[in-house]
Amino acid sequence: MPLYKNQTLKIYNSLSGEKETFTPINEGNVGMYVCGPTVYSNVHLGNVRTFMSFDVIFRYLQHLDYKVRYVRNITDVGHIVDDVDEGEDKIAKKARLEQLEPMEVVQRYTVDFHDILNAFNFLPPSIEPTATGHIIEQIEIIKTIIDKGIGYVANGSVYFDVVKFNETNNYGVLSGRNIEDMLANTRDLDGQSDKRNPQDFALWKKAEPQHIMRWPSPWSDGFPGWHLECTAMSTKYLGNHFDIHGGGMDLKFPHHECEIAQNEACTGHTPVNYWMHANMLTLNGKKMAKSTGNNILPGEILTGDNAFLSKAFSASVTRFFMMQAHYRSILDFSDEAIIAAEKGYKRLMDAMETLKGISAKETSSLDIFGWKQLCYDAMNDDFNTPILIAHLFEGVRFINLLKDEKEILNPADLKLFTITMQAFVFDVLGLEEEKSNGNTDKLEGVVNMLIGMRKQARDNKDFAMSDQIRDQLITLGIQLKDGKEGTTFSIN
Repeated sequence: MPLYKNQTLKIYNSLSGEKETFTPINEGNVGMYVCGPTVYSNVHLGNVRTFMSFDVIFRYLQHLDYKVRYVRNITDVGHIVDDVDEGEDKIAKKARLEQLEPMEVVQRYTVDFHDILNAFNFLPPSIEPTATGHIIEQIEIIKTIIDKGIGYVANGSVYFDVVKFNETNNYGVLSGRNIEDMLANTRDLDGQSDKRNPQDFALWKKAEPQHIMRWPSPWSDGFPGWHLECTAMSTKYLGNHFDIHGGGMDLKFPHHECEIAQNEACTGHTPVNYWMHANMLTLNGKKMAKSTGNNILPGEILTGDNAFLSKAFSASVTRFFMMQAHYRSILDFSDEAIIAAEKGYKRLMDAMETLKGISAKETSSLDIFGWKQLCYDAMNDDFNTPILIAHLFEGVRFINLLKDEKEILNPADLKLFTITMQAFVFDVLGLEEEKSNGNTDKLEGVVNMLIGMRKQARDNKDFAMSDQIRDQLITLGIQLKDGKEGTTFSIN
């Protein structure tokens, strides 16, 4: 019997604002679409957190024995700067600035995206379609929306008539916005726009002569609107009505709102049963932004080459850190927080290693079945990874008691306990044991000895010796970093 038959999963649905019991459209099968990256720059840490949240959701659904078709797109055209209908495409702008072909930009940053996700042990999606690979499908959707009287052509561009749509539907159903309020709070059109209403959005944009990325259409040589691609790709691979649509909180409006409108205009019914949104990641209590310098790339965590962290941290430690907050909560990334996470991660991994050597006894003194269900209850409660981790550390406590023979388990309970710990730690959370060779501890011991010698030299005001130790370590690829808690090192 599949596991999902014995578990009641509840998902917070952004559409209703409530936790709802998850019932897939087709029993045993789940269709899930997640908005992927716009590949015009390196994937940033906030993106990684969002995709990691849905990676864990994907993993847990599979763990429950659902057959999951997970679609996550690549946006390689049609995403305007500042996410509006006027201006320059982000990929085309990057190509112009770096004097590259747009597809060179796309290829470079798609490879970076995959490299980073592989480093952080993400499962690949079932399908990873690209926007440029589905231009024909997008054009067909536009034709349907025009035929339904919801789209209109203006000077070679095509726009979605939000006011017309709202006469029979509810534009704002996801974000809770009211169309009258939106119109009242938007400046009047200045006569230079082709839109009938300020809230209308582009389905197709006529390309200016200098615009590099362009395709022929019945209306003009141009390119599709940003919102349209996800409607085309999600419905092509999951159908006009599917189970889960996810993305970052910032996509709720206007992107996902426009997706709903496009789908309803085409099919006459809502496209998705459960809308899920992951919250943002901050850095030292402030919003991450390249413009302010308050930003760190995922790869910089792994190398330690950044201005925010005292040393390098592994992908699994970073992943464990992110799992300590619920996906709908804001998570603040800081040196202190990830150092604490590293200690917890190592404690968990040490316990998993100890578990391998535990021997079974004739009877059991621990309620493993009850503990196991608590782990499931946590994940069944809208994928509550911090509560799951709390129960896993209760499991760590069990392991230490079993090691000291203060508690005992019979063979069946020990097998169940081991399988459950391994399933949640490695399969669901996606953590990995850090690989090391036999020389790692010796190297760490030698470097710490040299750090001690350097400290002694500094205390004796022998700064020449202190600098010599530091410089010689640098030549060996070992970077020292002095901080309030002492000196740490990273190997480059």
